[in-house]
Amino acid sequence: MESLSSTARLFKVIRLLAQHHQTGMRITDIVAETEMTPASVHRILKSLVDEKVVVQENDKRYSLGLELFSLAAQAGHSSGLRELAKPVLLRLGARLNDTVFLLVRNGYDAICLDRFEGPFPIQTFTGDVGGRVALGVGQGSMAILAFMQRAEQEEILQHNLGRLKEYKMYDEVEIRSEISKVKEQGYCAKNSGLIEGMAGLAVPVFDCNGKIVAALSIGTLAVRLTPERLPIIVELMKQEAQKLSEQINPFDPSLSRPRL
Repeated sequence: MESLSSTARLFKVIRLLAQHHQTGMRITDIVAETEMTPASVHRILKSLVDEKVVVQENDKRYSLGLELFSLAAQAGHSSGLRELAKPVLLRLGARLNDTVFLLVRNGYDAICLDRFEGPFPIQTFTGDVGGRVALGVGQGSMAILAFMQRAEQEEILQHNLGRLKEYKMYDEVEIRSEISKVKEQGYCAKNSGLIEGMAGLAVPVFDCNGKIVAALSIGTLAVRLTPERLPIIVELMKQEAQKLSEQINPFDPSLSRPRL
């Protein structure tokens, strides 16, 4: 590993920190992952900290700093996720005649970042913009949970299993079965959900590197989500999710700090 150029070593550390941007990394972790010497890692981190590309937390963990996010945003799409998704919500709302939501992960929850109001009166757990629900509850949050990395998924499940009882939800076996089903078919749909008479369908939204960042979801009356209508809705929503995914810069700060 030490045979790599200094530039290659520097970017290897940056990419590694990007993969662990939510938790940060200690020098010993970086040494183990990169097989560099502790002295080399320390020297690289010091130069990155001096340039404000990396920050050192109080617990001696290192993570990417806002300077790098700012540079990356200038190089790519600088618009926040909510702004990028606005035309998508409008198009889906007009084509489906239903209420459309944009949900993102926030810790152990999913929050409603934006919505387009349809003509039919519906009830949802997230409610208006800013409303939140435990990951695993409802179609949108399930679409996000199902496509997360296994380690993150397990951490969320262990944390949220007790919370799901508040929603009178199914047991752990059913939750895990639903996660597998959603990941296999590429969407989450329920015609008889936790709120009587309500139904929903959601598809995942990824960034341009293929990492799950959000979900597009519709809330509708159960009678409107018929077997005949379902595959058409799925196809339309997947098309819009794909278009949106191609525009999402993985370094957009709004992905980790959603603005309502």
